Amino acid sequence: MTLIANWSYPTAIRFGAGRIKELAEACTAAGMKKPLLVTDKGLANLPITSSTLDIMEAAGLGRGLFSDVDPNPSEINLEAGVAAFKAGDHDGVIAFGGGSGLDLGKLIAFQAGQTRSVWDFEDIGDWWTRADADAIYPNIAIPTTAGTGSEVGRASVLTNSQTHVKKIIFHPKILPSVVICDPELTVGMPQMITVGTGIDAFVHSLEAFCSPHYHPMSQGIALEGMRLVKDNLPRVFADPNDIEARGHMMSAAAMGAVAFQKGLGGIHALAHPVGAVYNTHHGMTNAVIMPAVLKFNRSAVEERIEMLAAYLGISGGFDGFYEFVMKMREDMGVPQNLSALGVGTDKVDVLAAEAIKDPSAGGNPIALTHEAARALLIEVIGEPVSA
Repeated sequence: MTLIANWSYPTAIRFGAGRIKELAEACTAAGMKKPLLVTDKGLANLPITSSTLDIMEAAGLGRGLFSDVDPNPSEINLEAGVAAFKAGDHDGVIAFGGGSGLDLGKLIAFQAGQTRSVWDFEDIGDWWTRADADAIYPNIAIPTTAGTGSEVGRASVLTNSQTHVKKIIFHPKILPSVVICDPELTVGMPQMITVGTGIDAFVHSLEAFCSPHYHPMSQGIALEGMRLVKDNLPRVFADPNDIEARGHMMSAAAMGAVAFQKGLGGIHALAHPVGAVYNTHHGMTNAVIMPAVLKFNRSAVEERIEMLAAYLGISGGFDGFYEFVMKMREDMGVPQNLSALGVGTDKVDVLAAEAIKDPSAGGNPIALTHEAARALLIEVIGEPVSA
């Protein structure tokens, strides 16, 4: 093995209950005087958002808000956000919410000063060097879910509204200048969002742990990230007001995103096109797909999963771990197949074609061919192929 790799680790993180009160200090640290708070439509009118706007206003930062953010944000949302950013003469972004709000907020700060199309900055080769780095505005990330880990990422996922394909837009300066992880902000999440985002964090670490790429630091982080989910997601599911468990879940979310520098795999490769075409929740889609890909990869990951199971205190090696995954899904109400999320088999060939092109596919321990992707999709959709 040639031990050559590129590694990067997160930014400044203010972690702990109640630390949203430090938002003004964080804006000062990031050099913002008139930030735009970007969040999704569902969060826009909730108390946690209005109280955050109050903190901004009290500090003389205004209460600029943009919330035209879809569950799977597209370039249409981005263009509207950039227009709002410029119209309000803002100098930075506070990305607030789950993965959609965080991803789009980071991209608004990135794209507002660029002259090229956002698609010119897709995570391919050195395309990121096309950006005018001096024209990138700072952003602060404030997650209100515990799953995607976008708050510690140097990229955002954007769906092309014309092709219905998810693209990863990358630049080192997309990484937030400051992150505020306040578990109190996650208390009001609907239970199914708590489950979907929590299992998403688990899948990030699981796929990173199984990836064949070399990154021993992320390997260790992935291991502990999965333990935190195993021990704390059931606690949050049983008691949404368990702040300690919610704090551990926020840690697990950030850890998963750091870990997947090592790579993702077939779960994400299949979930990305499904989400882009059917607008399903990303984390819940991953939760449904996970067991089928685990079985598909068994021959390549069995020994590694045995080590993981031992660390997690699960007996029975691979089979024991698989049973744990199935029980976790059942206990938390995860649908048995994607048809329950509105996914049909009419576009299975299109989905398979996009899955094998997805950047995540390259990290799968076993090569994800079109035939394999198609068979996995049919299995996880749970419906017969249309005539």
